[in-house]
Amino acid sequence: MEVIDRLKAIGPGALVAAAFIGPGTVTTASVIGAEHAYLLVWTIAFSILATIVLQEMSARLGLITQEGLGEAFRNEFDNPIPQTITVALVVSAIGIGTAAFQTGNIVGGAAGLSTITGISENVWGPVIGLVAAGLLWTGSYKLIERVFIGLVSIMGAAFLLNAIMVRPDLGSLAGGLVPTVPDGSAYLIAGLVGTTVVGYNLFLHASTVQERWDGPEDLAECRTDTIGMVIVGGLITTAIVVTAAAVFPTGTQITGVGEMADQLEPVFGGYALTFFAIGLFAAGFTSAMSAPLAGAYATAGALGWERDLTSTRFRAIWMTILGVGIVFSALDYNPVQVIVFAQVANGLLLPILAVFLIYAMNNRDLLGEYTNSTLQNVLGGLVTLVVVGIGLRTLYDVLFL
Repeated sequence: MEVIDRLKAIGPGALVAAAFIGPGTVTTASVIGAEHAYLLVWTIAFSILATIVLQEMSARLGLITQEGLGEAFRNEFDNPIPQTITVALVVSAIGIGTAAFQTGNIVGGAAGLSTITGISENVWGPVIGLVAAGLLWTGSYKLIERVFIGLVSIMGAAFLLNAIMVRPDLGSLAGGLVPTVPDGSAYLIAGLVGTTVVGYNLFLHASTVQERWDGPEDLAECRTDTIGMVIVGGLITTAIVVTAAAVFPTGTQITGVGEMADQLEPVFGGYALTFFAIGLFAAGFTSAMSAPLAGAYATAGALGWERDLTSTRFRAIWMTILGVGIVFSALDYNPVQVIVFAQVANGLLLPILAVFLIYAMNNRDLLGEYTNSTLQNVLGGLVTLVVVGIGLRTLYDVLFL
């Protein structure tokens, strides 16, 4: 009975896991496995711990205050100047950022379907976008949540079956939990942490917990959902690394998941290729839904608009984000300059979000007895230091390299 109750608790955490296991994470994990085998598995473990720490705070803030992170951010400042700067940064990083990355989400999902069917990605891209739009247009959180849970289950099964089929060396895999930084791996470490600890997920989580639960009495169930589903996401990322490590000789440099797909069939047969393609489709499609949803929650909250799935303004935001991805995927256009702008904005916003979260989570007027414990503050502080470092590294890479 306890296991069934825990499974019933799965909800917003599935959206968070689906959001960070997108095509970007699949690509980064594939590159890590090909170049360094299991040596950077510890990075996944750290990323998952960091994600749990920040997402638990965001979910607790939303559940206790019944406010989204955008509203909390906006209401924290009385002075109109910092308030305006904050709103502009949120809209730029989350609203414009999710639109910029949406093309990659849709194309990633389309690549999975193209591998299975042989039909062009340029055909599947708009189809994926329109199906995602149809699901979001229903305005039914329960339906959207169930779709996410189903697709995360499919994605997890596909990638984990792949990892089992390649028969990894479990001793070497366990050895990868010992932190090492091989030459030339710093950018991959920053990339994996950066695609796992995602700023827009904090906005998504703070809002969706309110759709699922009513208040403080549901906090335990909320935490179970958060921790459990983020760990599932970590296992999926590990499975991708394991598969890439088995497919390529250590040190192989690859540029994308297409090379992984090309190598899977001759080495491990058609089933392995099919499983990988299904996983890639699920990763792309779920991200193609979660990014517009997160962008709408963040932007509406920051601007003081209603965060209702059926409201006209809310729909206008996610339709704009999704529309950008559909058009660019159909035209096979990669909006590089917009993506660079979004990376800069996100590099600035994520450290600010982390600092703000810790500050807000110690505000007794806001949270009462549900403020952070000493351990939560220590863990949050360590994660924030790393996030600041990654943010600075991202800004340096974008502006000077």
